[in-house]
Parts: sequence; structure tokens; C-alpha cells
Amino acid sequence: MPNTHKCKLVVLIAEKALEDKLAQDVMRLGAHGYTVADVRGRGSHGDRNGTWDADRSIRMEILCDVKTAVTITTHVEKAYFLHYAMVAFVADVGVLRPQKFSG
Repeated sequence: MPNTHKCKLVVLIAEKALEDKLAQDVMRLGAHGYTVADVRGRGSHGDRNGTWDADRSIRMEILCDVKTAVTITTHVEKAYFLHYAMVAFVADVGVLRPQKFSG
């Protein structure tokens, strides 16, 4: 679309217990903000239906530039993947108001 600007969407799906730490990490690593939602699902770690606190998951979305996306995904891979149930992915998106998501 001609009125959009290229941006990266970083999505982190993780244990709810990591929410505060992830929020601190992504802001420290260059994000200008993030959105968090409670989510449920099923995967290689089984059902995560949120019926008890240790079973809750979040989906954190960060719109950012390429450099910040690489920095965030590299960090979460090293810091969290080995010990926590977490999925991360990056998508190319088009945004309006690009100044909100880049340096």
C-alpha cells in the first residue's frame, strides 16, 4: 500500500511469569513500546489453557526497525529459549506513522 512504511513486527509468545522481565528487556534493547495480551494454545509443551497461574501465556508484539528486531530476537534466544516455553517470530509489516516505531 502506498501510504504504509516498512517495519518489523516481533512477536514473543511466552510464559506469563516472564512478562515484566521481557517488558524491561525490549525497552532497554531499543523498542519504543509494546503490546501484551493473554493467550491460550497448544504446542510441543502441551496445552497452555491458563486454568492456573503457572499455565498462563502472553503474546508480546513489538513494532520496530530491523536493527532492533535483530537485537531483541538474539537476546531472547540466548536468555530464555533454553529454560522457558517461548516462541518468537518476525514479520514484515506496513505501518502508518512510522516515526512511532523507529529511532
